[in-house]
Amino acid sequence: MKRKLLPPFIMLTAGLITSIRTFCLHYDMKSSLIILLVVLVVFYVLGSIFKYILDLFEKENEQKALDEGEVFEKASEDESELGNEAVDSVTEE
Repeated sequence: MKRKLLPPFIMLTAGLITSIRTFCLHYDMKSSLIILLVVLVVFYVLGSIFKYILDLFEKENEQKALDEGEVFEKASEDESELGNEAVDSVTEE
């Protein structure tokens, strides 16, 4: 839906932080690349899970809104039927 870029954004932010930390702590190139790869994969998976959960909540909220909309429609239909009956009873007298 609207959250298509959320997992890559989370992954790249974590990768940036990891790269800066490994550079400041003077890791050798091989170790820093292995750490970076692991961090990118882990945070992409976490971002995908987070996106899935947010999409699930949004879907539930939309479903509740549709259900409440149906209730309002039924209530307004019932009120209009009652109003028609009242008009019919007045016209019969």
